[in-house]
Amino acid sequence: MSESTVPVTELASQYIAQVTGDLERNMKEQERIGTEIAALQEQLAVLQHDHTVLANMHQALGVEAGAPAVTDTAPDNAAVPSPRQKSAAESAPSKPARTRKSAASAGRTSPRKQAAKKKPAAGAASPAPSAQPTLVELVRRHLCEQSEPRSAAEVTTALDQAHPERSIKTTVVRTTLEGLVAKNHAQRTKQGTSVFYTASEASEKSPAAEAEKPSEAVDS
Repeated sequence: MSESTVPVTELASQYIAQVTGDLERNMKEQERIGTEIAALQEQLAVLQHDHTVLANMHQALGVEAGAPAVTDTAPDNAAVPSPRQKSAAESAPSKPARTRKSAASAGRTSPRKQAAKKKPAAGAASPAPSAQPTLVELVRRHLCEQSEPRSAAEVTTALDQAHPERSIKTTVVRTTLEGLVAKNHAQRTKQGTSVFYTASEASEKSPAAEAEKPSEAVDS
């Protein structure tokens, strides 16, 4: 009787241990997915903000670049068709009237010419808004500036001090760092139970290339 009870007790203990382990893994998976959802929501908010800024820039640049060039087509020096030849007695009184018309037209300014003078001033008074860098760009730039590996908490502290208005969270930064690792823009190393991140060689070269793009666009 005692021999049959022992295997049953051991089997129940094994089931209990397995169920307990599965429960712990389920809770950790829920926590991980919740963290990823929060990070994706943060990235979505940043992308929506960037989309608004870029749309405003596109509209401003499109209005300036698509404005048709205004040419001075004022009929100041336009050729006037000669009237029918009349007798000397009829043409003599008309000369003073024609002189008065030419003087009046010389004193007036063409409406198109006035619009051409006003448009450059309006274009110069409306500077294009500057786009705010995304969290991915801030994290990658911070890693490129570091000479030693940094943990997600250290990166969060540095970015929070540099950009206090963005309220950056450690979970979002950790997800962003993992995304950079997946794209080979960063490298991950472990020291015991801690995880550290460093910028890859391709990521260190990309900020310099991105810094040259705005100057090339201005030159063109």
